This record gives sequence, C-alpha cells and structure tokens, in this order.
Amino acid sequence: MNARPLIGCATYRKVAGRRPPIEVYGLMPDYSEAVRLAGGLPLLIPLGLQQDDLQALLPRLDGILIPGGGDVEPARYGADNGHPTIRDVDGQRDRAELLLIEHALQQGTPFFAICRGLQVFNVALGGTLWADVQSQMPGALRHDYVNDGSRQRLAHQVTVRAESQLGRVLGAETIEVNSLHHQGIRRLAPGLRAVATAPDGLIEAVEAPDHPFAVAVQWHPENLLQAEPRMRRLFERFVAVAGGDA
Repeated sequence: MNARPLIGCATYRKVAGRRPPIEVYGLMPDYSEAVRLAGGLPLLIPLGLQQDDLQALLPRLDGILIPGGGDVEPARYGADNGHPTIRDVDGQRDRAELLLIEHALQQGTPFFAICRGLQVFNVALGGTLWADVQSQMPGALRHDYVNDGSRQRLAHQVTVRAESQLGRVLGAETIEVNSLHHQGIRRLAPGLRAVATAPDGLIEAVEAPDHPFAVAVQWHPENLLQAEPRMRRLFERFVAVAGGDA
C-alpha cells in the first residue's frame, strides 16, 4: 500500500478563553478535514518551532498548506501599520510562512495557500497588498463577510483563466466563492501569474509557473466542500501531486 502524502499545515496563535488565558497554536478543523478527505495526512506545524527545527522538518513533508488568518506585517510590503483595519499581525507567523514558501519554491514541494496564504505568497516574491481593499481600492466590491455568520455564503463570482492549472482543476471559467478577507493583492509579485479575478478586478488566485503545484486562492475552499463540490478538486489535485502524481 502506498503511503498517504504527508501535508504540513501551518498554524496560528490563539488565546483560549480561560483565566488566566492560555496561548495555543491551532488550525480550524475544515483545513485538516479537507486534506484528509482528499487522501492526505494532515500534520500541524507548531508556530513556535525554531528555524533549524523547521528546516529539519520540511524535507519530510510531501506538501505544504498555508491557511488564512490575520494580516501580514505591513513593513514587509513597504507600508506602515497606521491603517485602522489592520489586525492580528504576528511577525513570528510571517517568518515561519515565508520560510515554508521559500522551501516549497526552491525544492518544488507542492503547496496550496488560502486567503492570507495568497497574500503572504505575493509578499514573499516582492508584491504588495491593499491594507484594506474596501477603503483603498477604487471601485472595490465588498469582500469582507467575516462577521455575517456563515463561512459558506457565496458572496461573488470569480472568473478563472481556462488554461491555468486552477482552471483545469475546477473545470470552469466562472465559479461562485465565499469572501472572508479585507486585504488583497495590490501589485502582483514578479514570477506570479494571476489566474482568477473578482468582478471588480481584484486578483483572486495566483500560480507560480513551472512548479508542480503552487496555487493560492483568496477565498476559502475548505469551507465550501458541500456548498460547491468542485472545491474538493483543489484539495484532491494538491494531495495527488504531493503524492507523486504529475
């Protein structure tokens, strides 16, 4: 029996609601469940690992998942942190995920980045972000539905480039997605290809050409496995490539 691909999932810092508060590293279950359903074995990567520990772990991983979460430190893309909507910045998390991306690109390790993950990917390669899409991007639609109750709500359509890896996996040139972010790509990084856009022109997905699987989406497919079954294909293809399927 072939071993199931081992997928390293980046984690983030949360504070448990106790007295005194307890800091934990975690991941929303939908991410690990999506990996499991796609045939992979999810492994949570503790945020507190030192760089040499991460570098020892990375060669053992078949794939890397970078999830959503708080904002990237503005100084990393040449901005200041004065915008009032910036929240949940964690420099330690930025450093860890940038290292994961660097490894994945250098070694050809398949990786899948979601929401914040797309933004970190763009910053890692020299791109910039809108600190707040709604207030800064001309003509922007509403993209932040975080406080509207359901992560399954299909907020808007995206147009997908049919010849892209994303387009081939989804088998569609348009698809409805949820939208749970307030930041987004402002200047696309050199070396990345925009492969999906929202109706207002905001980049909704990117890929690294000539990489086995380096795909990032701005929406949250892990929350849409029931509402939009085509989202399963993203995880299935990611895990399949991680398992050696070219």
